[in-house]
Amino acid sequence: MNYRHAFHAGNHADVIKHLTLLALCDALVAKPAAVFALDTHAGRGLYALDSNSAQRTGEAQAGIGRLMAEAPGDPLVQRYLQAVRACRNEHGMAAYPGSPWLLAHALRPQDRIAACELHPEEAGQLKANFAREPRVAVHERDGYAAIKALLPPRIGDTKFARGLVLVDPPYEAQLDEFDAVLAGVREGLTRWPQGTFAVWYPIKLRRSLQPFFRRAATLPAKSALVAELMVREDDSPLRMNGSGMLVLNPPWQLDQALKPALAKVAKVLAETTGASARVEWLKSPD
Repeated sequence: MNYRHAFHAGNHADVIKHLTLLALCDALVAKPAAVFALDTHAGRGLYALDSNSAQRTGEAQAGIGRLMAEAPGDPLVQRYLQAVRACRNEHGMAAYPGSPWLLAHALRPQDRIAACELHPEEAGQLKANFAREPRVAVHERDGYAAIKALLPPRIGDTKFARGLVLVDPPYEAQLDEFDAVLAGVREGLTRWPQGTFAVWYPIKLRRSLQPFFRRAATLPAKSALVAELMVREDDSPLRMNGSGMLVLNPPWQLDQALKPALAKVAKVLAETTGASARVEWLKSPD
């Protein structure tokens, strides 16, 4: 409840998270059927990188700031940078879009979004930011509980067969958060087995993630993909050296879109020679 994403908006973790999110949205809207998206830990949805919070850490400058300056020529990276520019055209040159903003602008009029945030102040700002957006329903509630309450998605007479759940907790409980993540995703897959579930996770010491990967491989999904971006060696438990996305039931060719994009991003955002990117199947598709 103490976490505020404003301190970290636009950092290297947001880069991989939002690259992946846009790739997922673009794959979903390639088909005509309506899409439902659930953002379990939405934050306020829109950030100002010239705020005191962002300026205090300076993380955005080493993330989206550096990436926009270099602008590597990859289609997915350019797609992401285009979305950031569109946000700035609407909200000013210091703006940075959170995941609810990206969802609202990547999806279509027939699609629907549920954005959940438990922190009262952040939830209030989230409601204000999307007050004029009828496709976005803001819920001041626990995101894991929302998985159980809102899936399978149905709004009025409309049932949504296709869609996305983004699980992006702050990991205030550190390794214990993985238990909640896995339990929530398992519940979600049971309720909505055809949905795509995307989980963000921090990387400090890689060996500490092995139990998470072993358990994730047993989730009732047809396939599971891991994409990671490291800006330095994963040898310190005291800082976030990189982060990853676990994508369950990923759309076709997501791995082929992410591999070249993350390879180029890793070169741009590298802080040491230990920077790297990887995209691998945890559970390969049939």
